[in-house]
Amino acid sequence: MRPLGILFLTLFTSILGLSILFPVLAPLGRHLGLGETAIGLTSAAYALAQLVFAPFWGRTSERWGRRPVLIVGVAGFLLGFVLLLGAVELGEQRLLTGAPLVAALFAARLVGGALSSAVLPTAQAYAADVTPPHERTRGMAVIGAAFGLSVVLGPGIGGLAAHHFGLIAPIVVSIAVGAVNLVLVLRLQEPERRSSDVRSPASASLFSRLRPLLLASFVITTAAVLMEQTIAFLYQDVLALRPEDTPGVVGVGLFAYGVAAVLTQGLIVRRVKIAPRTMILVGMPITALGLLGLSVADGRALLIAATALQGLGQGLVQPGATSLVSLLARDDEQGTAAGLGSSAGGLARLVGPLVGPALYELDERLPFRVSSALLGLTVVLVLFSVPVSAGVPSAAGRPK
Repeated sequence: MRPLGILFLTLFTSILGLSILFPVLAPLGRHLGLGETAIGLTSAAYALAQLVFAPFWGRTSERWGRRPVLIVGVAGFLLGFVLLLGAVELGEQRLLTGAPLVAALFAARLVGGALSSAVLPTAQAYAADVTPPHERTRGMAVIGAAFGLSVVLGPGIGGLAAHHFGLIAPIVVSIAVGAVNLVLVLRLQEPERRSSDVRSPASASLFSRLRPLLLASFVITTAAVLMEQTIAFLYQDVLALRPEDTPGVVGVGLFAYGVAAVLTQGLIVRRVKIAPRTMILVGMPITALGLLGLSVADGRALLIAATALQGLGQGLVQPGATSLVSLLARDDEQGTAAGLGSSAGGLARLVGPLVGPALYELDERLPFRVSSALLGLTVVLVLFSVPVSAGVPSAAGRPK
C-alpha cells in the first residue's frame, strides 16, 4: 500500500475513535449529573493539551522522524480512551461525583490530548514530505477526506452503540478502534527523504508568513468546535428528545455533515484544480450559511440540512487552509509549520468548549450566530491579508 494510503487509514481510525464520542459526550455528561459548562470543560482539557504540545511534536518529528512520533501519538489516543473509560465508570458507580468527577475526566482528556496531539502535525508533515508542491492540495485533501469519512461513520457507530448497549459502549468501541490504529501505524515507513536529509533550523520568519492563515484557521476550527460542542444540546432541546434517543438523531446529522465534506474533497478538491486561497474564500461563506441555518431551524429535516451545508463548506476550507500553510513553508519547516497550524486548531478547541456551552446557556441559537459572524469577518481578513499568489509554486516558488 502507498504511504498516503496507510496515512489515510491511520488518520481515519484516529479521528473515528474521537468522532464516535461526538453524539455521546453531551448526554453522557448529563447522565453523570454534569452541566453544559462542566461538560465543555472536560473537552477543553483535550484542546489545552493539543494547544501546548502540537508545536513540540511538530518540531520533534523533524529530529526523530515522522514514524516514531506518529506511533507516540496513536498510542496516546488509545491511552486517552482507556483513562476516559475509567473516569466514566467511577462516575457511573457514583464513586466520583461533582468536582472530583470533573477533575478525573479533565485529567483523562489532558493526558490523551498531550500525547495524541502528535498525530495531526506529523501526518501533515508526512503528507508534505511525499507530495511535490504542485500536488500538495490533493495530498492534504487525503487528510481532509480521512477527517470527513470518520465523521460520516463515527457518530453513526457511536449512536448505534449507545442506543443498543448504553452510553458507555461508544468509549469501549473507541478503545478497540485505537488498538487497531496502533497496528496500522506500525506498518508505516519513514519517508526516504526524511531518513537521509539533514534539515536546517526553521526560518525565524515562518510565523510572520503564516500569521494571517493561523488566525483564519483558528476561526474556522472555532466554528466547527462550537457546532460539535452544542449540536447535541440543540437537537435534543429543539426536537424534545430523550437523552438515550439523542445520539442516534445527532448521528444522522453528523453523518450528513461528513458525507458532504467527503464528497466535496473527493469530487472537487482532488479532481478540480482550485487554488487553496480560493477554496478558503468560497468555503467560509458556505460554512457560515450552514451555521445560520442551524440558528433558525426548527425541525429535524432543516437541522440535518443545515448541518450538511456546514460540512460542504468545511470540506473546502480545511484542505485549503492546510495546504496553504504547507506551501508557505520550506521543506525543512514542514513539521514546525504543521505544529503551528495544529496549535491554532488546539487554541480553538480550547476556547470552543468553554465559550460554546456558555453561549448556549444564554441562548440555544447564539453559538451558531456568533460563529457565522466570525467567519464573515475572516473572509475579509483572508481577502486582504493573503496575496492571490500565496502558495502558488509557479508564481512565487518555494519560500526561501
